[in-house]
Amino acid sequence: MNDDILQEIGATFAYGGVGIALMAIGYLVVEVMTPGKLGKQIWTEGNKGAALMLAVKLFSVGIIVTTAIVTSDDDLSAGLIDTAVFGGCGILLMVFAFLLLDVTTPGKLGATLVDHEGTGAKIHPAGWVVASADLGVAAIVAGAVS
Repeated sequence: MNDDILQEIGATFAYGGVGIALMAIGYLVVEVMTPGKLGKQIWTEGNKGAALMLAVKLFSVGIIVTTAIVTSDDDLSAGLIDTAVFGGCGILLMVFAFLLLDVTTPGKLGATLVDHEGTGAKIHPAGWVVASADLGVAAIVAGAVS
């Protein structure tokens, strides 16, 4: 293998590591913002509201990370830093958007989203609003990165 291929493989793993770490932070954010154990709610109880919240958060982080990678300089170190910084900004902005929705809507938003009618079998309509807010924030941050 030539050095270029080895460098590209190394960059792929480095960016992948940063992206996975940011998605793990996104998971933790959803875990903190909703009552109960997220993993149990999704994988054991089949809670669709919790699954929607997590899926959109992870997808949104992925959009931001992908844009940061695509627009990064050829310098790997600077690109990794940019990716981590913009990914972190995106997560913080998604938290801010969630908290803003929480204070402007009735009840506790996190509880409403994961406990629709006490079963988690249905997605509360507010889940789609939160999902749209996360995707909107991701698009805004991605636009800012590019």
